[in-house]
Amino acid sequence: MPGFPKLEPAYDLVIIGGGHAGLHAGLKAALLEYRAVVLSRGPKYGRSYYAPRMDNIPGFPDGVSGHALLDLQIRALGRWGERVGYITPARVLAARRDAGGFEVDLEWLARRHTVRSKALLLAMGVVDRMPVVGGSIEPIFPWANFAIVDFCVLCDGHDLPGRSVGVLGDDVFAARVALDLLHFRPSSLELLTNGRPFLEETDAGTRAALLAELEKAKIPVHTGEIAGFDGIREKRWTVRFADGTERSYDRGFSGLGWYSMNSEIPRSLGARFDSEGYVAIDADSRVLSSESGTPIPGLYCIGDLASGWNQIPEAWATAERAVIHAYAEYL
Repeated sequence: MPGFPKLEPAYDLVIIGGGHAGLHAGLKAALLEYRAVVLSRGPKYGRSYYAPRMDNIPGFPDGVSGHALLDLQIRALGRWGERVGYITPARVLAARRDAGGFEVDLEWLARRHTVRSKALLLAMGVVDRMPVVGGSIEPIFPWANFAIVDFCVLCDGHDLPGRSVGVLGDDVFAARVALDLLHFRPSSLELLTNGRPFLEETDAGTRAALLAELEKAKIPVHTGEIAGFDGIREKRWTVRFADGTERSYDRGFSGLGWYSMNSEIPRSLGARFDSEGYVAIDADSRVLSSESGTPIPGLYCIGDLASGWNQIPEAWATAERAVIHAYAEYL
């Protein structure tokens, strides 16, 4: 049918992931007059898709939703459809290196396909961990979709001054998120462990130091199991506990970290990872080898999956650097 994308057997550049980083990489490749393809599971898999307002995007003084920004990037990519394909919903199964570059296996339109490229960009992002309530992660979604529960200190901390905040989590990461949020002057902060013992898997020294910091900052820890949420009409996050009590906050904040770092494909390609589980890259977004520590020829990682700050302008910057380097060295 008219406008339906066609998957070619080979490209100059294959981009795995259709979030902000992957879409920008595809656009940059088209502007440099190369053939590229963006393999995307779909916009709804992007971390920003459900964000109702982001305030750090240049050109949007009143903020922009993640959904709207992804739509704009997809439209921009569509202008260059003769050079770059946007294949969705596609599920990438595996990637391999060989003497000529890379092969990528994927499922699309209920069929398995293989595409080749001279260079490969990994832009799969990471997946936030959601709280499990009543055996499901779905209860939190309405509050997250209305930005009553947030996930990124750097993205959303500026909106917390004077607000009461409940932070989800039971480990070192959650404790440090709560302490970091003090910078934004909330009226109060509390940690909610959802029935899990606090800092249970933490060594004694770190545990003692964090408990002392939390006590000094007057951040209490509530270990009750969460039974559900209320208050969305009032634009509040009211947490109901299994013992029948409840606590209400202006905002919730996730200190749960990542559900998935999407490490399978980069690991299979020999990538090195940093201490936090991100793919290690150099200044040109080249993936570093786990064996030698030197760049793997033709392999790049951009966006949230790469070592660095998880911010959309940073994702665009890593995409720019990767495609320009590929243009200069491999294409």
